Amino acid sequence: MSTGTELRDQREIAGLSVEKLSALTSIRMGLISEMESNNFSHCGGDTYARGHLKNIALRLGLEPNHFVEMYNAEHSLDQRAIHDLLVENNVGSIPREKKNLSWKTPAIISVVILLTIGFVQIVISNQPSEVKVSAVKQSPTPSAEPSVAPTPSVAPTATPEQSQAATKSESVSLTLSAARGNSFFNVVVDGKSIVKGSLFQGDEKSYQGKTSISIYLSNPAGVDVTHNGKLLPPLGGQNEEVRRTFR
Repeated sequence: MSTGTELRDQREIAGLSVEKLSALTSIRMGLISEMESNNFSHCGGDTYARGHLKNIALRLGLEPNHFVEMYNAEHSLDQRAIHDLLVENNVGSIPREKKNLSWKTPAIISVVILLTIGFVQIVISNQPSEVKVSAVKQSPTPSAEPSVAPTPSVAPTATPEQSQAATKSESVSLTLSAARGNSFFNVVVDGKSIVKGSLFQGDEKSYQGKTSISIYLSNPAGVDVTHNGKLLPPLGGQNEEVRRTFR
């Protein structure tokens, strides 16, 4: 028996209609009908769903956690691995190993530097040395001889050291800002669950990863997501559960 079926059965046993139960709990009739159909996607996340279930249980004369335990077993994110949820929603698997850094860029830069050095050396070696001879007027003295100016030496060109290309390390950054409402959220960085809880309006959280960051939001319309410094469009609508992976 699902949580929604148990909820409907207990309401009927108590002799209450959906409209009456909505008036007692201040929960929308449409949301109660969805919950009785075992659809909790519009509750705003696990925290709000549990609160609704406890409220309904008390109005039906039951223990507050009567429905919560069934809900946790079927729907709660705490009871399921984040990797299973991501695979289930076709977000993609979380890589477990670092990507191999490309060797092509450093190799190409090294070849270009070596060719440039060789070309400069060839040009310099082909240039003839200029020798300036200063003619000296012959003096009346018979022993006077013309003097020859010393040949200027060509300073050897210093060979520049081969520069090593710095390979940019891959990284990913993500910032969550609750600009327009509250949301339950869960963050997984490089395959490791970092935090899960409530993001209240006005809160801002930033995360840094080497290969990937995966998130779950229960109210994406109220949260601004910035990926690697770029503000993204809303990931979903009001109270719509979404899961995304960023690399």
